[in-house]
Amino acid sequence: MKLGLLTAPLEDTALTDVASWAGKNGFSALEIACWPASGGEKRRYAGTSHIDVDGLTADAGADIVDGLSAHGIEISGLGYYPNPLHADAGHRDEVIRHLKKVIMAAGVMGIPVVNTFIGGDRTLNVDENWVRATEILTPVVKHARDAGVRLCFENCPMIFSYDEWPGGHNIAYSPRIWRRIFEEWGEAVGMNFDPSHLIWQFIDQTRFIKEFGPRMAHVHAKDLMVDRDGLYENGTMSAGMGWQVPRLCGLGDVDWSGFFSGLYRAGYDGPIIIEHEDRLFEGSDEKVKRGFLLARDVLQPFIK
Repeated sequence: MKLGLLTAPLEDTALTDVASWAGKNGFSALEIACWPASGGEKRRYAGTSHIDVDGLTADAGADIVDGLSAHGIEISGLGYYPNPLHADAGHRDEVIRHLKKVIMAAGVMGIPVVNTFIGGDRTLNVDENWVRATEILTPVVKHARDAGVRLCFENCPMIFSYDEWPGGHNIAYSPRIWRRIFEEWGEAVGMNFDPSHLIWQFIDQTRFIKEFGPRMAHVHAKDLMVDRDGLYENGTMSAGMGWQVPRLCGLGDVDWSGFFSGLYRAGYDGPIIIEHEDRLFEGSDEKVKRGFLLARDVLQPFIK
């Protein structure tokens, strides 16, 4: 396994500088955030463009790979997490166009994984969204397969605010849907696994890794703390609002020993990428880096 980080919270730092800092501080991989360089969707932890994928050539891609390698850093995957099933057709088409550009960039750079969301229309139920997913994303999955890239979906429900209520912006969160995903697209797709999303859904981590561990092609390391007072006040029907708190590894309720035990038993030997969404370590790049280092120290003893 290799320990790395997702570059999204370091949006004002050049990629080479991120790689230099990461290499000097015990990291050996980066998942590179690839939102459109021209702007577009902007939300918390989204919008960072550390590689402009629009028209990226093989030579330019090789320069990026070589530049990071000089710092002892490999690229675990390219990350772009929009909503490909958005209700607005214009927005949806824009998202899918860029997603295909990210896939092509990964192909020319020799990066085997692109991480994204399946998405969802929050006004529809899961089964209705699933029908749309098979229609809208099957051509994207084929596009990735033709480019030699594995499209990996994250297991996050994306219900954190009222503009995502009641159905969320991503349906790929439960075992029932993940079985459909692999039945539909097989080995052409993989899971980008984040254990924090199991905590607030009360899904058993050990059982989940045992069932889906062999299909995990990329793994995020993010913790989550259940605010018991917030849960008491708002109840579980408030979904992610008012009681689930993203934390850095070791500061929440994820069982990290069980997490690594399960991954090793499942045969996972890929990257472990720290995802930083902890508000207590925000406000400056230095605070963000302190957070990454804290998570590094929690996870490093498990990495072999």
